[in-house]
Amino acid sequence: MSLIFGIGVDTVEHVRVERALRVPRFAERIFAEAELVLPLTSISARWAAREAAVKALGGLHGLTLRELEVRRTHLGAPSFVGGDKLDGVLARLGVGRLHLSISHNRDVSTAFVVAEGAAS
Repeated sequence: MSLIFGIGVDTVEHVRVERALRVPRFAERIFAEAELVLPLTSISARWAAREAAVKALGGLHGLTLRELEVRRTHLGAPSFVGGDKLDGVLARLGVGRLHLSISHNRDVSTAFVVAEGAAS
């Protein structure tokens, strides 16, 4: 049986992300190169996803925001890219999976993350 470890939600205005992206160091610290070629609405959604993940996990636990890269699965659903460091942190916390849902309209992006506890 799995339990919910944590949940997180975040909403961000696209104009705020657009302003932040003008600072190259910000973009390099937060986003993977593959993310930075996406439309602004998608980049904003990925920022909201990172913020929601941090809330669901109760902090970064040694991760950087860049290590919470978001990609679409083969079915088109968004998910976090599981690198060794992310996988290690999730295992240490007892999190089996991060569920991600993102949505955006003309002005804002919202992301919702559920951190599912590992099956015992």
